Amino acid sequence: MSLSLAKRCCEAPLTRRVLQFKMFRRRIQSCNLSYTVWRHRWMKKLPVVTNSSRRMSSHQDKDTVDLSKFPVDRIRNFCIIAHIDHGKSTLADRLLEITGAIAKTEKNKQVLDKLQVERERGITVKAQTASLFYSHQGEQHLLNLIDTPGHVDFSYEVSRSISACQGVLLIIDANQGIQAQTVANFYLAFEAQLTIIPVVNKIDLKNADPERVESQIEKVFDIPREECIRISAKLGTNVEKVLQAVVERIPPPVASTEDPFKALVFDSNFDHYRGVVANIAVFGGRVRKGDKIVSAHLGKTYEVNELGLLRPDEHPTQKLFAGQVGYIIAGMKDVKEAQIGDTLYLQEQPVEALPGFKPAKAMVFAGMYPMDQSEYPGLRSAIERLTLNDSSVTVQRDSSLALGAGWRLGFLGLLHMEVFNQRLEQEYNASVIVTAPTVPYKAVLSSAKLIKEHGSEEITIVNPAQFPERSVVSEYLEPMVLGTILAPDSYTGKIMSLCLNRRAVQKNMVYIDDQRVMMKYLFPLNEIVVDFYDLLKSLSSGYASFDYENAGYQAADLIKMDILLNGRPVEELTTVVHRQRAYSTGKAMCERLKDSIPRQMFEIAVQAAIGK
Repeated sequence: MSLSLAKRCCEAPLTRRVLQFKMFRRRIQSCNLSYTVWRHRWMKKLPVVTNSSRRMSSHQDKDTVDLSKFPVDRIRNFCIIAHIDHGKSTLADRLLEITGAIAKTEKNKQVLDKLQVERERGITVKAQTASLFYSHQGEQHLLNLIDTPGHVDFSYEVSRSISACQGVLLIIDANQGIQAQTVANFYLAFEAQLTIIPVVNKIDLKNADPERVESQIEKVFDIPREECIRISAKLGTNVEKVLQAVVERIPPPVASTEDPFKALVFDSNFDHYRGVVANIAVFGGRVRKGDKIVSAHLGKTYEVNELGLLRPDEHPTQKLFAGQVGYIIAGMKDVKEAQIGDTLYLQEQPVEALPGFKPAKAMVFAGMYPMDQSEYPGLRSAIERLTLNDSSVTVQRDSSLALGAGWRLGFLGLLHMEVFNQRLEQEYNASVIVTAPTVPYKAVLSSAKLIKEHGSEEITIVNPAQFPERSVVSEYLEPMVLGTILAPDSYTGKIMSLCLNRRAVQKNMVYIDDQRVMMKYLFPLNEIVVDFYDLLKSLSSGYASFDYENAGYQAADLIKMDILLNGRPVEELTTVVHRQRAYSTGKAMCERLKDSIPRQMFEIAVQAAIGK
């Protein structure tokens, strides 16, 4: 009876499958560890089993990095700044490899560029932080690196990163030399009184001329050529010298662990499960898991759930100390709670708030509306979360007769607007309608009634549909920018005629060496915001570079131009133009509309009109 029962059990499908396996015991002498391996009967050899117990214990060791062993004098905070495509992210990859933060593989390309839009376009959009452990002259140092964007539209990211650092690596391409954004970023670091280490990159290129680039650095920035470090970030040549220079030349942060805890939030992003993840620079004291901290901006109290370093992925630790840069998660569920530039302090030790950042000045405005009004709540949530991660975007509620409820968003430039729109689609699956970009104009009112209504004599107009009539205005003002163009001298004539066509006024012209010229022009922002950069690149065969900074407002002869379809004005197509350009702009818009509007069985009159 018992024999037949055993036989029946063995014939059962599950039992039959289990009996296919044999059990083996293995022992590893080196670490006095034994484990069990199950092997199928038809396997010739025992499988190679990774030592999971060992791996787990090393992971726990990683989690408990003792940051107290890094006193302030062995901490260096620095960022990498450069013109676009001069090799910042490639150098960051090599620094991460040398210090062991990431494994050395051929796949390490733009490791810190984590966004899909960054990978697709090959540009850095968000500044990213990474902490490195580097041993110099027998002492272990903690280096906090911030990789920054190079395009003019993301200069706010650079200025914020600089506030958390004591020094910068200024990267210059050995082939292209000093470019417009190199100059702009140098002055950002110079005004912040940071230590500047010039690094000449791409010396492995066939046309590289590091001698010429070093003489440019000496002439334009007044930095001795002996201080320049020649490297090839792609091949890793001399990259070790960069780390040595960081330790030797950049001063440690001015902070003390004995002071009350005080930290600056210099970046933040939203996680669907953990809430707001804030990147902080600790300016004094220490903070540990479980501490009660207060936001100086809102006065709300939070409990620290998690904190740690970014290496470049999140690496939890028990404490953060003065002078260190890391991340903190404190149960902030609302996107408005982690304002960039906010100060965090311990509940029982209130401190004076840090100065924070001056708000970014929006240069380009565009309307953004959902494809369907039922998508409005979802789009509102997406825009709120994305503006937490990109605080340079300004948001105002807006509505339109044709497009419904939406927003008027302010950006730092046209590329910034395109990237924001792309991130909305990729990260939040939100499809939107974006109106034509405009710039903010000002009007000086002459009517006492309107002055009383608006509360001031000068008003700012970001929506062309709200542009006031000439009869109630004493003068219109348009935004101006000081543009810097660097190009080979053979293209000077073409570039000058392009600038004059855009109502620009030449301010300066300097030869930085025997082949390259730096020109400064005062431009109306409206003239350069859409297609100026593309035209400049095509005129100069791609060699010219362009950068601009805000230069206030100037009086101009501006008019509002309406587009009429069958005699009815379409508010969304209204623009503000200079009187000289009204005819050419109106004609171009009408011709484009003629091609865009589908053919109908009846006539559609397309007109551009100024005034009433």
